[in-house]
Amino acid sequence: MDFLHHIDEYGVKNYKTRYLALMVMVVIYCVIAVGAGLLIHFESANPDANIHSYAQAFWVLIMASSTIGFGDFYPTTTGGYVIVTLMFYIGVGMMGYIGALIASKIMGFSDTNVKNRELRHQNAAILEELQAMRKELAQQRTVNSD
Repeated sequence: MDFLHHIDEYGVKNYKTRYLALMVMVVIYCVIAVGAGLLIHFESANPDANIHSYAQAFWVLIMASSTIGFGDFYPTTTGGYVIVTLMFYIGVGMMGYIGALIASKIMGFSDTNVKNRELRHQNAAILEELQAMRKELAQQRTVNSD
């Protein structure tokens, strides 16, 4: 599956940003879809509820996940409050992640994978130099002990 990721010279799997963003969007909308069903279940038991359809429940959870929350529809039951609150916390994390991916691409923040590869190259060079020094030191000890 080379279109999802590439493997660098150290065998590290580096996922592509588009794939990560797509997966997060799929997950968040699946969570919203399930949550909307639960929300309408809880709200339909309350005669004072203002959420009367699955579409309205879906809208409420989209607004909660994005932290916009227009307030045109809102939960009125304890179960509804719990679902919306959970969606808020889940959505803030996932939407924040998507925002961070976008900001990283637009503003060009440093890629930690690149930094890690640079550090691996530096570490390999240091280890090689250390091994050469140890070998040289061992040879000098042998010469001096004779």
